[in-house]
Amino acid sequence: MNTPTLAASNLAGVVEHPGLDNNPYLVDVDGRPYVPVGDGGVVLGISLGDSVFAFDADHASAAVSLVHPDQAARYALTAFACLGNPVTVRSGAAGGATGVVLGKRGEQGRVLAWFPPETLATIVPGDAMSVRAFGQGAGLSVALTETGAELLNVDPGILPRLGVHLGDTSLSAAVRGIVGSELVGNGLGRPAHQWDLDLQVDVGNAGPLGLRGLAIGDLVAVADLDVRHNAGYRRGWVTLGVVVTTTSPRPGHGVGMMPMLSAPSTAVELDLRPDDHVGVSAKLLTELAGR
Repeated sequence: MNTPTLAASNLAGVVEHPGLDNNPYLVDVDGRPYVPVGDGGVVLGISLGDSVFAFDADHASAAVSLVHPDQAARYALTAFACLGNPVTVRSGAAGGATGVVLGKRGEQGRVLAWFPPETLATIVPGDAMSVRAFGQGAGLSVALTETGAELLNVDPGILPRLGVHLGDTSLSAAVRGIVGSELVGNGLGRPAHQWDLDLQVDVGNAGPLGLRGLAIGDLVAVADLDVRHNAGYRRGWVTLGVVVTTTSPRPGHGVGMMPMLSAPSTAVELDLRPDDHVGVSAKLLTELAGR
């Protein structure tokens, strides 16, 4: 990897307050109205390793959502922040506490920042935070780069701890499961450096897909998907990502996955572990927060 060329940036963000229109209801895939609880802001009671199907919520994450009042800065915050980056609380009751970037979401850009539960309980919308952004643009070996493979949205230094190993000519990763690109909904056609992808996986199709145990923090592979530029179908490619939100009742939406790597399938070896997979864990992020 070409990590010596990477530069770090200090970025500013504020904790988002959830927003609704004067009518709080959205419509689910079967035409029923629902209130999108858990979509943004500070969400309590959800942890890494929890099932993405266990909550009556919409895109809820085990993290707080960071935004910026200036839209251009918000796009930059979302684009530059990477999984594993340190986050520091700069104001409020939790001032001085440290957390870690878990992922990002679309809808004009949100960074998802994980904190230990005792810290999360003291954070409120409007608290200021900073992110030490590092990892976007990380290089691979010459041979892998020549295949077109690309890393994004992740500090490459944490990949081995996630079961992702980068070699000179190929890479390998342990994943909860593999899905086809036909299951990708919201996020297609969007820049994956600023947007997550919704996998249309729910309790109804999780079993046949081998994803009954799908949890927040899991790594998942998507076949025939290329996200290096704007996310879209590409036969013979595979994209690896981390699950960052629960599922969603909305049509075209679903489990939020942040892409981390895209490469030709011939350069990727996947270790499928549907029953005992461990991806991004609270133990790992606790260690990173305390570094």
